[in-house]
Amino acid sequence: MGLYQHIAKIWKQPNKNLGQVWHERLIRWRREPTTLRLDRPTRLDRARSLGYKAKQGVFVVRQRVVRGGHIRPRPLSRKPKKMTIRLALRKNYQLIAEERANKHYPNCEVLNSYNVGSDGTYYWYEIILIDRDHPAVKADNVLSLIAKQKGRVFRGLTSAGKRSRGLYWKGKGVEKARPSRRANKRLQ
Repeated sequence: MGLYQHIAKIWKQPNKNLGQVWHERLIRWRREPTTLRLDRPTRLDRARSLGYKAKQGVFVVRQRVVRGGHIRPRPLSRKPKKMTIRLALRKNYQLIAEERANKHYPNCEVLNSYNVGSDGTYYWYEIILIDRDHPAVKADNVLSLIAKQKGRVFRGLTSAGKRSRGLYWKGKGVEKARPSRRANKRLQ
């Protein structure tokens, strides 16, 4: 087995395989800021499989997301109809993490992301970001195409976005997913 296969095997059950290191890592992550730029990915095998390259203009950000329901602030309106604070969002936690990381780095585009941990309160994701205007990114054939897609995370073009839009399935049960749920509704 190669190095990346060993790393992948350890990350199948990090609580069991990493032991005390895992618990110390989670304690440290809770104290860190919500969005934190990293020198190198925590899961090198997963990052490389999703397109990470150790070159200038490509970097990784660890993003923390609170678990639980999606709640908005209580409105000032007095109408009972407007008093709903719990939202039934179709977004998953991973997509929310990608959007927040991209808002923190507006000159970058999200390449992809992966899960690095969770506890009772938080999920942590590592998001691979690329600088749109960096010469090394512009010279790369693959990354330059992604860099041209401005705001791709907000339009649901990342892997997590496509999953939340229902585009990873086809056929029976997902007839209304294409071209989008909104467009399909307007056709009727």
